[in-house]
Amino acid sequence: MAAYEYSAIEKKWQKYWEEHETFKTDVWDFSKPKYYVLDMFPYPSGVGLHAGHPEGYTATDIMSRMKRMQGYNVLHPMGYDSFGLPAEQYAVTTGHHPNGFTQENIKTFGKQLKELGFDYDWSKMIATSDPEYYKWTQWIFKQLYLAGYAKYIDMPVNWCEELGTVLSNDEVIDGKSERGGYPVVRKNMKQWVIDQPAFAEKLLEGLEEIDWPESTKQMQQNWIGKSTGVEVKFNIVGGGEFSIFTTCIETIYGITFMVLAPDGDITKSLLDRVQNREEVEAYIAETLKKNDMDRTELNKTKSGCELKGVTCINPVNGREVRMFIGDFVLANYGTGAVMAVPSHDQRDFEYAIAHNIDMLQVIDGDEKLGHVDVSGQAFEKGDYLGKGYRLINSEEFTGLTVEEAKEAITVKLEKMGVAKRTVNYHFREWIFARQRYWGEPVPVVHTEDGKIHVLDDDELPLVLPELDDYKGHNGKAPLENATEWKKYDHNGIKGTRETSTMPGSAGSSWYFLRYIDPHNDKQLADPELLKHWMPVDLYIGGPEHAVGHLMYSRIWNRFLYDKGIAPTKEPFKKLIHQGMILGSNGIKMGKRYPEYVVNPSDIVRDYGADTLRLYLMFMGPLEVSKPWSNTGVEGAKKFLNRVWTFFTEPANIKDDAAKDLEKVYHQTVKKVTNDFEKIAYNTAISQMMIFVNACYKTGSCPKEYAEGFVKMLSCICPHICEEMWSILGHEGTIAYEAWPVYDEAKTKEDTIEIAVQVNGKVRAKVNVTMEEDEDAVWAKILESDANRFIDGFTVVKRIYVKGKIFNIVVKQ
Repeated sequence: MAAYEYSAIEKKWQKYWEEHETFKTDVWDFSKPKYYVLDMFPYPSGVGLHAGHPEGYTATDIMSRMKRMQGYNVLHPMGYDSFGLPAEQYAVTTGHHPNGFTQENIKTFGKQLKELGFDYDWSKMIATSDPEYYKWTQWIFKQLYLAGYAKYIDMPVNWCEELGTVLSNDEVIDGKSERGGYPVVRKNMKQWVIDQPAFAEKLLEGLEEIDWPESTKQMQQNWIGKSTGVEVKFNIVGGGEFSIFTTCIETIYGITFMVLAPDGDITKSLLDRVQNREEVEAYIAETLKKNDMDRTELNKTKSGCELKGVTCINPVNGREVRMFIGDFVLANYGTGAVMAVPSHDQRDFEYAIAHNIDMLQVIDGDEKLGHVDVSGQAFEKGDYLGKGYRLINSEEFTGLTVEEAKEAITVKLEKMGVAKRTVNYHFREWIFARQRYWGEPVPVVHTEDGKIHVLDDDELPLVLPELDDYKGHNGKAPLENATEWKKYDHNGIKGTRETSTMPGSAGSSWYFLRYIDPHNDKQLADPELLKHWMPVDLYIGGPEHAVGHLMYSRIWNRFLYDKGIAPTKEPFKKLIHQGMILGSNGIKMGKRYPEYVVNPSDIVRDYGADTLRLYLMFMGPLEVSKPWSNTGVEGAKKFLNRVWTFFTEPANIKDDAAKDLEKVYHQTVKKVTNDFEKIAYNTAISQMMIFVNACYKTGSCPKEYAEGFVKMLSCICPHICEEMWSILGHEGTIAYEAWPVYDEAKTKEDTIEIAVQVNGKVRAKVNVTMEEDEDAVWAKILESDANRFIDGFTVVKRIYVKGKIFNIVVKQ
């Protein structure tokens, strides 16, 4: 028996797989069932892989390897989300094109991924910054524009002067950029956007069709934020009007003030009429320093400012209402104004207290329900809807139930011509442009006559030009520096190219389609291949992408489905989020505690890739976050040494059957197969350890069982298992060998433990066989601890549920 030299073994089999193209998928082979398994591809950063990357990648690799052995044609590709700010900052600092930096990082990532033994089909590798790839990103954008979903509009954005770009809400934290911590302000700019709300209903409908974590589906539902209500028009005293959207029209008589978005057009139009303009403008300036999240979800303050001297008229009763501005109202959400009913909305209640505003209760209980006191807190819709509460102080609607009043008041306002029923969404436009260099150029031209011209297909890809200076100046995009490239004169059309580039989320919104046919220069991918391979059967990645990438990719896929290009409404059939790998201090690995950061390459060097893979899967359930433990790594290595020692010793492997191992072997095949399907890898490994212990106890193992065990373990630890497969007398790779099968009858326990209940309480447990009848089991019960609750009593009834429980009823 040779020693377990993990380093030599791993290099040997990685070389074999590469030379033999072991994992190259023939996507045109339709003779087998397909299985498409995918990881969220990484951004190739300069620091390479961290310990969290291999966790999810190993999980997909195990599934990929098992499915291949089960006879599936497996597609398991890898690529790189290679447009990113670090490469841009490198270019700005050094003056060198960011592609060189990016390609070096891709080489580093590729080397690390290969040394971990993943079964990726590298012939299908893509990078979003490759013109061959982003040609089709630009083509999809073009289709979105022609269909009216991509728009060029004036809108408030998060502007970061230091980065010289617009940032999305999820890129801004506490008024500063997520990357670099630079100040961010709100300002109006012409922006390319994707009309996300147009897809809202289809996205909600699609959530019913997919096997995703419920928490993620709930996050997407909340992010879309569908609400059905009424839009009502209010006239401003002295001229002007605005509208509000409400889901609580029954409370309209309780309005005591209105709140407008500080940065909205309505507020701007009223500045010349307010008596406290200086105070109002100061409040607006403060608001512009906050992003949308800070102003809404994270907003715990009651800040605001009255527009003194300006009021509006409540159309339902003609009452004059005070007007305020408040940072929690957004100009680009809904109508940019909200009605405030402090007696029936807690936020409005607290705002009214803070600003000394009157309150008017309009919903109360009858004699049966009792009076509701609103002096201490609001009586909100969650408390009154559907419970029989009625309107008060509401003119002709007083006495109606809330539900009756909703309809009656809406009808009245509709007849007055000041209201319409409508659906609103929390969802807003997806800002689809960045003032950066390192991104996909937007394939449009601003013509001399002020129109927008989209490039012809034969002009794609529009490739990024090389620049002498990659930094934007005076708030302009870096591509403004490309003076010749900007000029457009083609087929009689003259103008200036768009100099913003697409956001980093563009290329990742459709890459799952391109993997299927990555080198097709005639179309996005062959329709026949797309029809066969989509949707992705298993997708694994972090939960932080719930309302970013996972939403964007669903939108692009649904758009392409509606155009007849994508064959399925939803791109990802099953989604799983891996938990975070924490430092041994229980805190997220990162720059703050560098001594706790684990480099996978160090573990591969010191213990081997198979040990790392085994340890990551044995730490606990994939979905939960887990602290790193060097002791756990040592334990994984010891187990592999134990496996190697036993299964590479010829004297331990027998040709004849071993009755002692029959049951535990079949139980192991059953449990490992079922647990792998459920991504419960940690419990599958536990069962394999039980089998190895049984082999040691027996002292030998039938060759059939040894081979079956090695096949199962090969999904987790492929290198050592390839070598053991070879030692067991086989040529070539284990990768395509048939998955072991189990005999259900041979998994049954000889004896099982059942509970004995006397008068409804468990009094003992006894071991029985399935063959034993009721009388035989009764005899065992009389010899157990339960007998003292039976002896001396009269047995009224005995009920035996075979193999499960024995119920006894006794009396004095």
